[in-house]
Amino acid sequence: MIFTDDQGYQDLGVFGSPNIRTPHLDKMASEGLKLTNFYAAQAVCSASRAAILTGCYPNRIGIHGALMPNAKIGLAHQEVTIAEMLQQKGYATGIFGKWHLGDHPDYMPLNHGFDEFFGIPYSNDMWPNHPQQGPIFDFDPLPLYENEVVIDTLTDQSNLTTQITQKSVEFIKRNKDKPFFLYVPHPQPHVPLFVSDKFKGRSERGLYGDVIMEIDWSVGQIMKTLKDAHIDDNTLVIFTSDNGPWLAYGNHSGSAEPLREGKGTAWEGGQREPFIAHFPGKIPSGTTLKTPLMAIDIQPTLAEMVGADLPINEIDGKSAWRLFKGETEKSPQDVYFFYYKKNELHGVRYGKWKLYFPHSYRTMRGQEPGKDGLPGEYKIIGIKEIELYDLENDISETKNLALEKPEVVAKIKLLANDMRSQLGDALLELEGSETRLAGQLKE
Repeated sequence: MIFTDDQGYQDLGVFGSPNIRTPHLDKMASEGLKLTNFYAAQAVCSASRAAILTGCYPNRIGIHGALMPNAKIGLAHQEVTIAEMLQQKGYATGIFGKWHLGDHPDYMPLNHGFDEFFGIPYSNDMWPNHPQQGPIFDFDPLPLYENEVVIDTLTDQSNLTTQITQKSVEFIKRNKDKPFFLYVPHPQPHVPLFVSDKFKGRSERGLYGDVIMEIDWSVGQIMKTLKDAHIDDNTLVIFTSDNGPWLAYGNHSGSAEPLREGKGTAWEGGQREPFIAHFPGKIPSGTTLKTPLMAIDIQPTLAEMVGADLPINEIDGKSAWRLFKGETEKSPQDVYFFYYKKNELHGVRYGKWKLYFPHSYRTMRGQEPGKDGLPGEYKIIGIKEIELYDLENDISETKNLALEKPEVVAKIKLLANDMRSQLGDALLELEGSETRLAGQLKE
């Protein structure tokens, strides 16, 4: 499972990029499944990662936003990750990249089902070189871990994508004769952007494009290793991202075109992500589906695929294995919920419809974008009334149909009220009855 950081919907050739070449991912899509309506579970780092690993909306399990270094919470041990689920089936498990679900030793990857870890504990900008270090932040040096040991502090990240790729390739080679789960959460293309010399200056899209090209190369190396080991036809490979582009960074951010807005919002550009799944002989080649799916559905999909038990605790995801195999084009879920900030229900996807409740959000529209690693300044604007969009005919969310479709609004409001009873909604000061706490450090 390859999981990039802050990548825009358009930032692959096969998803329409006009100036970033991604031949390996394009080939992966041509031989597998491309989903054009796949969603990250929340438009921010830690919450999104918690969801894809546990099958839960992140607010169900107490993970909100992006955890800072020295966080007093982490992913609770009662939550079952994909790695723990597959360990119980005899799988070797490895994570190479960014964790970001708690950096205290109790909450690091080896305590959540992974046999091996190489990478960083949180986002790559949480270091002393942050452009706002001093006025806003006071970050310590960025540690690089091997398993539970800090082996370096990073002052330059140029070779990190290459190192992660090398570790991933070695892991496959060592475990090719038994089941394995390889999780590759790349720290890139989250700012600050870094790329190795072999890709520097290669892209028409500048440094950002160079970074995506190197990630594409990394995917190619993993696919080649599987093929050389003669296990490519017995391995599911998934590629997607944690949330949309960080638009404040201008030329150092990706593109969500033609979607509206980006990271940190529930608009389509914040959570709709590129998604490719490759499994020769199991997933029909060259398939493109517009079926809605969300990252919460990945864990139960893998559980059905390998015959693993689902967690005892309530989860939100449902298996899409029949969808992957081409047996149906129907989503396993009728409705998806878009929470943000600390438990605010901002939006709901129901069939082709996307409804937004009144809330405030950030935008770069009309603002001067950042450049070359420095951020621009967002402005905060608000939705005052319910808005409704037909995503089949208005992918860019330009025409509000709420007044024209009162019956759709009424239906979605009922669905939202049911979810609010479970998970709550801070916008309405509602507490949910089915939320669980994140892991808490003892003082």
